[in-house]
Amino acid sequence: MSDETPGTDQRWLLLIHQLPTKPAYFRVKIWRRLQSLGAVAVKSTVYALPANAETQEDFEWLLKEIVEGGGEAMLCEARLIDGLSDAQVRALFDAARDADYAEIAKEARDLAQALDALAPEGRAEAEKSTETRSQINRLRKRLAELVTIDFFAATGRLAVEAMLAGLEARLTEDLAMTENPPKAAEPAAELKGRTWVTRRDIHVDRIACSWLIRRFIDPQAVIRFVPGKGYVPDPGELRFDMFEGEITHEGDRCSFEVLLGRAGIVDPALQAIAEIVHDIDLKDGKFGRDETSGIASLIAGIAAAHADDDQRIAQGAAVFDNLHQYFRGKRG
Repeated sequence: MSDETPGTDQRWLLLIHQLPTKPAYFRVKIWRRLQSLGAVAVKSTVYALPANAETQEDFEWLLKEIVEGGGEAMLCEARLIDGLSDAQVRALFDAARDADYAEIAKEARDLAQALDALAPEGRAEAEKSTETRSQINRLRKRLAELVTIDFFAATGRLAVEAMLAGLEARLTEDLAMTENPPKAAEPAAELKGRTWVTRRDIHVDRIACSWLIRRFIDPQAVIRFVPGKGYVPDPGELRFDMFEGEITHEGDRCSFEVLLGRAGIVDPALQAIAEIVHDIDLKDGKFGRDETSGIASLIAGIAAAHADDDQRIAQGAAVFDNLHQYFRGKRG
């Protein structure tokens, strides 16, 4: 999400390009890449993204791909002066995302209507079925992907969240236990003695993962902080909460949830913490624990007070240690 608000001096990245007429598949490929980045067309061959380090890297890779494919391209940073206003360009982004959200909403409505049309006994079986859970998880995954390119918080997301939450509430089985049954303890041993790598400027999911690693998996673990994109891991390194990382988001599960399952740790107190981390990180209100808002404020305060990632881990570890003790006392 962008930190820009109306009235600020918004900066934009503009990718200006010209593609060869053939092969046709190359033009389609570039168009799909632009869509996946969340870019919008401000002119027929000019695409925009809000300016930041990650969007610049995205456009730089795409520029390289266009040139290697026989096209021409240039990238510039701009401040709009006349013609289009910042508000109008933001509206283009919102309209594009709202259209994407509308597609997911339609599929969610179709699934709900299909369930409603069944006889009661058939509806109960359908709500229990792996196929129904798979369809909802697929929609959740698409929603999570859209959120990463919803730079200005389009309003359509709220309706989709409500629809998916309603569908999930209809399931009569515990999705987490069905899809992620407890694993044997062997994977934890395989995670020891490794160097762990994650993106710089860590927040709740990466702080929690770092605490879990050093508290329950490997107290001597080395954790390194690297650029978010373009990093090539060395042999023996494990990337977490990174694009294409070995341990990262899967479906609608955050990295902490995935790491907890991969380590084979069965602990109701840690599961409770995983639910809090999930809701703070994904902002989907899936679990709705009372403690979530307070922990979110604590983590935000730690991030604001400490620019150094090692300091964030140290301060965050105290929060999660106390939280773990609290849930152990409550027995989950």
